[in-house]
Amino acid sequence: MTDNINSFWQKVDAHLNNVAFYQTVFSLPFAYMAAFLAADGKPDIMIMVWITLTIVAARSAALALDNLIDLKYDVDQPRFKGRPMVAGQLNKKDIYLLVVICFAVLIFSVLQLDPICIKLLPVAALPFIVYPYMKRITCFCHYVCGIAVAMAPAGGWVAVTGTIDWPMIVLFVAVALWIGGFDVVYGAQDEEFDKAHGLHSMATAIGAKNALILAKLTHVVCLGIFVYMGTLFELGAIYYLGVVVSAAVLYYQHRLIAIKGFGAFTREYYMRNGIVSVAMFFFTLASVYFK
Repeated sequence: MTDNINSFWQKVDAHLNNVAFYQTVFSLPFAYMAAFLAADGKPDIMIMVWITLTIVAARSAALALDNLIDLKYDVDQPRFKGRPMVAGQLNKKDIYLLVVICFAVLIFSVLQLDPICIKLLPVAALPFIVYPYMKRITCFCHYVCGIAVAMAPAGGWVAVTGTIDWPMIVLFVAVALWIGGFDVVYGAQDEEFDKAHGLHSMATAIGAKNALILAKLTHVVCLGIFVYMGTLFELGAIYYLGVVVSAAVLYYQHRLIAIKGFGAFTREYYMRNGIVSVAMFFFTLASVYFK
């Protein structure tokens, strides 16, 4: 009995590792930010619960499918030897079961929201479904990843308002560029591997050095859009402190790669990137309440 329980929790831990559950910090705070802005700081608590379940279920299914589809490449990538599927801790049957459970939770949660949400679910899910194949097709795959993550704030806004509005589109673009730029940097470390396997990235298209410059420009535009958001919602100085914190984090991240090279890519590096979403959410929240 004890062995079965231990085996169960080991499997759960492997799934959490496989879908990089800690990276939920990239999308969830922006979904909350959108919901609070849409509701003028007073979103319904149950809507927030369903938004949370929707985002967690959607990204878990997406990451599980991504790792399953990319497994034939991941087994040849030395950096991924510790991944649960590569290491044999999870098999395809485990992934299919998790995806079915996640999709069930996703659909049930979306059905609790405004009726337009279930109608738009196929549109929101499309980037998650096509993203794993984009690296086989185009160097713009990084921005498809950004679009997929940006569906979180778009969904948070629509869940509250039931409409697609200009402010939602602005936040959507900002988040897509933030993640897209980050993924350009992440992908640059695999330039030689991708070339050898016929995969596409900005690094394979324009070289790692130019890809890093593009990522910096992408983040500059992203920060500019965040500034524009402040004027759009008439947010106070507190909000702009969040933009400053985000700018400092992004600068530090780029500087770290410039100094230490791609060896700087660690879980801590990922988590520091998550400071952007957390800072933007909390400073926006404070600005809404003290406006």
